[in-house]
Amino acid sequence: MPVSKEVPLPIVYRGEKLDAGYRLDLLAEDKVIVEIKSAEALANIHVAQVLTYLKLKDKKLGLLINFNTLLLKDGIKRVLNGYH
Repeated sequence: MPVSKEVPLPIVYRGEKLDAGYRLDLLAEDKVIVEIKSAEALANIHVAQVLTYLKLKDKKLGLLINFNTLLLKDGIKRVLNGYH
């Protein structure tokens, strides 16, 4: 499975490419955006971040993974971009 790390995510506004400093942690098979965290708990702002990345990159599926959990399965959240 091809995976790219720290993929730059420019913003295009009125035809101009702006480098806002966004970077995807991982992009798997050019389809799934994976955002990695180590936080006390996942918050709505983390989900909003993944949704923004999905919209900017025109992707449907994202995974938000928090490694600060006792069981890894408890730290995985699936995020869907609703317009597809």
